[in-house]
Amino acid sequence: MEVRTRPKARTRRFDSPEQEAYLAIWRTYDRLKEIEDAFFAEWDLTAQQYNVLRLLRAALPAGMPTLALVGKLVSRAPDVTRMLDKLESRELIERQRTKADRRSVIVSITSAGTVLLDVMAEPLKDYHDRQLGHMSQQDLKAMMVLLRTAAKPHEPEGSSWI
Repeated sequence: MEVRTRPKARTRRFDSPEQEAYLAIWRTYDRLKEIEDAFFAEWDLTAQQYNVLRLLRAALPAGMPTLALVGKLVSRAPDVTRMLDKLESRELIERQRTKADRRSVIVSITSAGTVLLDVMAEPLKDYHDRQLGHMSQQDLKAMMVLLRTAAKPHEPEGSSWI
């Protein structure tokens, strides 16, 4: 007697194309984040701390109010005060309260912070090359268009990221 077996039903890996795309973005972020964490650990910084220094250098010679700085960060920082405390303890930034409004704090990069960014500049190029250097300029531009399109409805009004 011949026993017939039914072929196994294929299980769907994803519930929708949107889910598949989202999970691909998440997986890509995780792979790139692993490289990021290793790179910034060499400098005893987090990526978010580096981003603060980068934004403050761009604001030179002036400083930047804390709230304006928070609004320009790449990703949300739940404890900005503690992050700034760490940078200040390393003398990479300084904070000053304004005389006009004591609640307002102006954050500035110090010369030590600028020197650190200068020293990091070349290794940072290598870091980005390790992350995405395998892609052509055309592919990178196309990816940026798609990422901006995906993010646009979720960005706040006036965001510089769209």
